[in-house]
Amino acid sequence: MNRLGRTGVRVSPLGFGGAAIGNLYREVGEEEAHEAVAAAWDAGIRYFDTAPHYGLGLSERRLGAALRQYPRDAYTISTKVGRRLEPVPGATGDDLADGFAVPADRRRVWDFSADGVRRTLESSLERLGLDRVDVVYLHDPDDHGEQAFREGYPALEKLRSEGVVGAIGAGMNQTAMLTRFVMDTDVDVVLCAGRYTLLDQSALDDLLPLAVECRTSVVVGGAFNSGLLADPRPGATYDYAQAPPLLVERALGIKELAGRHGITVRAAALAFCAAHPAVASVLVGARSAAEVADCAEQFATPVPGEFWRELLESGLLSEEASP
Repeated sequence: MNRLGRTGVRVSPLGFGGAAIGNLYREVGEEEAHEAVAAAWDAGIRYFDTAPHYGLGLSERRLGAALRQYPRDAYTISTKVGRRLEPVPGATGDDLADGFAVPADRRRVWDFSADGVRRTLESSLERLGLDRVDVVYLHDPDDHGEQAFREGYPALEKLRSEGVVGAIGAGMNQTAMLTRFVMDTDVDVVLCAGRYTLLDQSALDDLLPLAVECRTSVVVGGAFNSGLLADPRPGATYDYAQAPPLLVERALGIKELAGRHGITVRAAALAFCAAHPAVASVLVGARSAAEVADCAEQFATPVPGEFWRELLESGLLSEEASP
């Protein structure tokens, strides 16, 4: 277990991302979702991440129910604030426009105010069925930076000082604002999605070196860039859109090289993310026990040093990004 920043909160090197069991893109049955969490536990995963955004609260409800059978002190759970959920009486239709196959009976309201942070966290605790969470992130404050820094972050800092949460941070798909959080606040951890992978190492330009210097932990999400590095092929997704041909070609090159060294591209992608000294945990999203088992197996697979050397020599990875 790795410690987050200077806190006493610890996370497993491989974490479970809860978006998929919130019906990301397609429905997942209750039993299938429960089995996915159980498989994560059996694989030794002890860090679980969720958010109100994931399935309009469905992910939190399912994750809380599935973890109820385990000792509370045996696992670490994180959720997020910034999108407050409000009921929509008489609503019809679904939430697929925002990526989730759930009824649109609630709506998301951007709210990084101090009151919004507390209200959102209280609602999350109710859905999770818990009296506390270990980590709270400001969720995607990209277009709400002023309020997030002026009101949202101080609210989290107060919750941490009160002992309501153990660690605080921000989670985003970009590095510039996360770097600002590390530089200008006292966050313990940042969740960086998709910007430190075998296909995108932009986090090396600013975020990761500063995190090491400031002893701020980094949790990496999106290790597979939403699909392309899980199964490289034409038509695969990259950052939730169809992957450009040049990136598909590069991913296929990495896959071919990995195969020659007896490993999968998934094993290489996970090992790459985990190798950086700032990284405390790598989150993988899974919707079934089989997907969880595969991710755990790939994460445990040793990646030969010769593979990294050939990856550098082939130009598929820069010298600065070498693990």
